[in-house]
Amino acid sequence: MRFFFPDSQDQVDPGFDFVTEERDPFRVRQRDDLYAHEVLTQAPFDGLLVSKAIVDGKAGGGTGKYTAAQRHRLYREGARRFFRLDRGHTPLKIMGDCGAFSYVAEEYPPYSVDEVIDFYDGCGFHYGIAVDHVIFQYEPKTARNDERAAEWVRRQEITLALAAEFWQRCKARRVCFTPLGVAQGWSPQSYADAVVALQRIGYQRIALGGMVPLKTQEILACLAAIDQVREPTTQLHLLGISRCDDVPTFATHGVTSFDSTSPFRQAFKDDRDNYYTPTGTYVALRVPQVDGNPKLKARIRSGEISQAQALALERTALTRLRQYDADEIDVDPVVQALVDYSAVWDGKSDRSAQYRATLTDRPWRDCPCDLCKAIGIEVVIFRGTERNKRRGFHNLYVFEQRLRPQRERTRA
Repeated sequence: MRFFFPDSQDQVDPGFDFVTEERDPFRVRQRDDLYAHEVLTQAPFDGLLVSKAIVDGKAGGGTGKYTAAQRHRLYREGARRFFRLDRGHTPLKIMGDCGAFSYVAEEYPPYSVDEVIDFYDGCGFHYGIAVDHVIFQYEPKTARNDERAAEWVRRQEITLALAAEFWQRCKARRVCFTPLGVAQGWSPQSYADAVVALQRIGYQRIALGGMVPLKTQEILACLAAIDQVREPTTQLHLLGISRCDDVPTFATHGVTSFDSTSPFRQAFKDDRDNYYTPTGTYVALRVPQVDGNPKLKARIRSGEISQAQALALERTALTRLRQYDADEIDVDPVVQALVDYSAVWDGKSDRSAQYRATLTDRPWRDCPCDLCKAIGIEVVIFRGTERNKRRGFHNLYVFEQRLRPQRERTRA
């Protein structure tokens, strides 16, 4: 079971100074900043999922995560060199998709089949997913001839027609990547119908889309229906699904790979589960920058609090956190400093009990990952991109540790 991490140009500056909050003045971002597979001794994933929408932006408007210079360099140098795969510690594969979530509101996918093939083949990807159109609804009892299913049927037919064209064009152009068709559906039967059609076209690798909002039992119901029609040689990929405990069960239904950003994004998007451990999660210790917190800046501009007061509380919180990590003070003054600062930048949430649990257990001291060993308590401080992305990379490391025994069970 292979795990692909969706790329969004998330890197960290190895020269960042956590005390002065300064970068190396000679830093060149594209040359010096590091991906997760370069920071960690062993890559926490088997490959990267690179989306055309992230690289190029939407056709006809909108920008991606890449600058024009990055985009041109990816096309010029290819994915292996651009992502410095040979500098990492683990061989990685590259899978491409179109980023169907980015154009879900469109009437029709904005990319042509040849544009997508140009992207995959030009960048030297190992796998390429056909152009698709997402269906978000899940209504198992709605038949395809029900009028409520009209839009879902239309999207499924678009996806299958584009998959047929994608397959034919890949053969004609003798591409170097392995093509994947996409099954979109709104019920177990409709997913099974899509898999039948894709296998008839010739696909032996099929990605299942639109399942992110589904509960595990709903995903398993779809996989059970697909089992009734799946050829023994057909391999399935789950788009956007990271149910670690269910990996062995998914494997029994022909799933051989999946992708997800969830472990990384929870580091700075989740309200509570920010720092992973092998058996649970902790809340990160929030110390936002005075100049980087819009709510706090608004209060300062209105005269409600002084900038000097906010800066003093911010500095006290950071100082006490580092004193605590050096065993110079007890936990109480640290929690109090976090609460005092929270009162001016938040004023609503009381996270003191959660903060106390994180501080008391000191989970970063038990973690053997390269990031926790290198920066200590800084990894659990919720503050700015350099700390938050490092915590995201740590979460990917722990996720791989959790995934490893589940993958062993799939081989048993």
